[in-house]
Amino acid sequence: MSACTPTRHDDPHRKEHSHEPHSPPSPRPCGPRLTGADVSASIAVFLIALPLSLGIALATGAPLQAGLVAAAVGGVVVGRLGGAPLQVSGPAAGLTVVTAELIQRYGWRTTCAITVLAGLAQLGLGLLRVARTALAVSPAIVHGMLAGIGVTIAVAQLHIVLGGTPHSSVLLNLRDLPAQLARVQTAALSVSALTLCLLLAWPRLPGRAGRLLRVVPAPLVAVTGATTSAALLGFGLPKVDLPSWSSHALAGLPEGPALGLIAAVLTITLVCSVQSLLGAVAVDKMVAARPALSGRVRRADLDRELLGQGAANVVSGTLGGLPVAGVAVRSTANVNAGAVSRNSTMLHGVLVVIAALLMVPILELIPLASLAALVMAVGIQMVSLHHIRTVTRHREVLVYAVTTVGVVFLGVLEGVALGIGMAVAVALHRLTRTRITHHEKEGVHHVHVRGQLTFLAVPRLSRTLHLVPQGAHAVVELDGSFMDHAAYESLQDWQSTQTAHGGTVELVGRRTGVRIGEPTGPAGLHPDGGTTASDSSGCRCHPWTPWRNHQCAIPETGGPAQRNDAETTTARAPEDTEHTEPSGLTAKLDALGAPGAPGTPGATVEAPAPPSSPRAPDATTPTANQLARGISAFQRNTAPLVRSELARLAREGQQPSQLFLTCADSRLVTSMITSSGPGDLFVVRNVGNLVPPPGEESGDDSVAAAIEYAVDVLRVRSITVCGHSGCGAMQALLAADQDTAQTPLRRWLRYGAPSVARMADGSRPAARLAGRAAADTVEQLCLTNVIQQLEHLRAHDSVSRALRAGELELHGMYFHVGEAQAYLLSEVHEGEVFDHVGVADLTA
Repeated sequence: MSACTPTRHDDPHRKEHSHEPHSPPSPRPCGPRLTGADVSASIAVFLIALPLSLGIALATGAPLQAGLVAAAVGGVVVGRLGGAPLQVSGPAAGLTVVTAELIQRYGWRTTCAITVLAGLAQLGLGLLRVARTALAVSPAIVHGMLAGIGVTIAVAQLHIVLGGTPHSSVLLNLRDLPAQLARVQTAALSVSALTLCLLLAWPRLPGRAGRLLRVVPAPLVAVTGATTSAALLGFGLPKVDLPSWSSHALAGLPEGPALGLIAAVLTITLVCSVQSLLGAVAVDKMVAARPALSGRVRRADLDRELLGQGAANVVSGTLGGLPVAGVAVRSTANVNAGAVSRNSTMLHGVLVVIAALLMVPILELIPLASLAALVMAVGIQMVSLHHIRTVTRHREVLVYAVTTVGVVFLGVLEGVALGIGMAVAVALHRLTRTRITHHEKEGVHHVHVRGQLTFLAVPRLSRTLHLVPQGAHAVVELDGSFMDHAAYESLQDWQSTQTAHGGTVELVGRRTGVRIGEPTGPAGLHPDGGTTASDSSGCRCHPWTPWRNHQCAIPETGGPAQRNDAETTTARAPEDTEHTEPSGLTAKLDALGAPGAPGTPGATVEAPAPPSSPRAPDATTPTANQLARGISAFQRNTAPLVRSELARLAREGQQPSQLFLTCADSRLVTSMITSSGPGDLFVVRNVGNLVPPPGEESGDDSVAAAIEYAVDVLRVRSITVCGHSGCGAMQALLAADQDTAQTPLRRWLRYGAPSVARMADGSRPAARLAGRAAADTVEQLCLTNVIQQLEHLRAHDSVSRALRAGELELHGMYFHVGEAQAYLLSEVHEGEVFDHVGVADLTA
């Protein structure tokens, strides 16, 4: 959950920056030091990169040394010049098909020249600062491209796994596959099967011994195990052949038709750039999810990353290496290994150089069947079920499928072009897909427009509107967010004609019962082609009003008398209105149930109901109508979008990532402030976000039961205690009266007494908010209460066990309602500072 991402630590004693605001920071006196974390991470990445680089070179048909050259250059050059410090670059599986086709068509030396030209093109794009433009490509196209490449790789490498030789075409490989199965080589198949078994089983080793063994990367274990077995059994299989570096082929002058070379350069540039930039964004998200890294690693500079990738491709192509791009497998290993700077990426490149020079005899023992099985597994993993579910949920499966099929049977550039064309077609279809229906009920004609009203929908809109007889009463429900000028004029002309013949026209917005403009006449349409809410209630409806607690919707439950009663119930209290002042504990807790305290700006009070009015809402009360409208809007607009996801959750059960314990205050919308959805949070809400300590006499077990269930059964990985500004419970604690009767609410608030005592303890440092002192005593207690409840939380057995095992993290959070700003407790023991959560971290 992005809102719980730990952020930078502010030190109130540090010196102010000497540079001007918004200017580049002063350069550091020296570069980052080489830490132990970087060294261990570089070794882990090197052990993964070595076999994969050889396998990808084998799959492309290039000299095997070309893979080592690309890995070394990607590590050193991109590691030094790139804008994503923890992204690891090298020969990528996503370029395998493209490179293999170029080698088949133009030869190796010309392919190297094409790589150099693609690098120069990337340098030009980086200087033009257009890196973020590549992110405009639909994710469905990118995922489809990778899936198509993965299918092509897997089918080709399957022939080597079976002991044969692949063709350059997917169709030819599929055609010859039955014949290859008939003459399978047992030795090659056995080595490949052992490689795949080790590759799949190694990450799943159970127990403490398994955790220790999993430190060694699975690809290295798989290739080493297969190589050792082949040597012990005496299998005479083709092995890695690394010729002398003195005979290594370098780039030559490009030879071939100009148009073909230009298309090849554009293809390499497109695939390398998009894959690298999307990888940089993904690495930023992985870094933000790791508390130990997010405060120490800068976010990716995408333009600089494009420059670094371009420089690496120029160097790699010149030295006779494969094209270079950001690699997801190595980048993930780098982040998970705890790398903190670009030194880990650079050191991994240096280790590849050392291995290429000193480990040639060892590398030449590796059977080609083992490398083919490794690359085939990588290709299969590129067809991600997670990506398929994602594009299906966003209704872009057609774009994904067209791109995948195009890449498999036509080529990468052609497949991407088909995917872009399909994405444009789908977008236009959605823009023009407007459903207009008409039905009559009790003499009222209802016209429902669902979708965007553009000039393309005007003929259908006009036909439907003319089904309404002249002089009849009509209700037009506009369920969309856009109306162009042509649709506006068509609707306005019809409305004017209808009212001129004695009819009435009522324009209704997206929420049932919310009128847009006057019910008769053309005033309901805004001249700019949109809609306006200018009725007598003074409502200013916005696109977010479906969840906004506004009071502009006047339910239509009857005649004018009933509407006036509804207005009286929800309107602000006028200055001369008499109402009963709350007293005792109710006066101290007025903020718990109302949007604001009486007498303060923005407060709303409920007018006393007439003596004859029933207390319980029925089907005709405003409360019941508001509930019914909300449910109806959910079933109509939201349920179709979330039904598949909720169905999946119903099948698989809940698997939340964290327990979120917060106040019952109605202004705290947990899903909104944490950008979470169904199944993400296990939420516990109570008055004052209190956690009763365990073992309390006559204590409350409901919170303890939720904690135990979340930690021991649901296996949540973190618990967040979230307080907020203006908490009525904290105000009541500060105004506590010992003579107050022991009501259930007063007995519950006794769990907040330790927070009051902690705040009064002068030996403890006062909690601070973004480096500043609390604005007042109430805010100070709200901050202190979060810290105190975290201590209560640690006292629970299930929590303490999970903390000792390293399976759980605790977070403190404070939400300032008036500022709509979230703060995280970044220093629990030293200063107790609630720090900012930057916008950049939330959108990474």
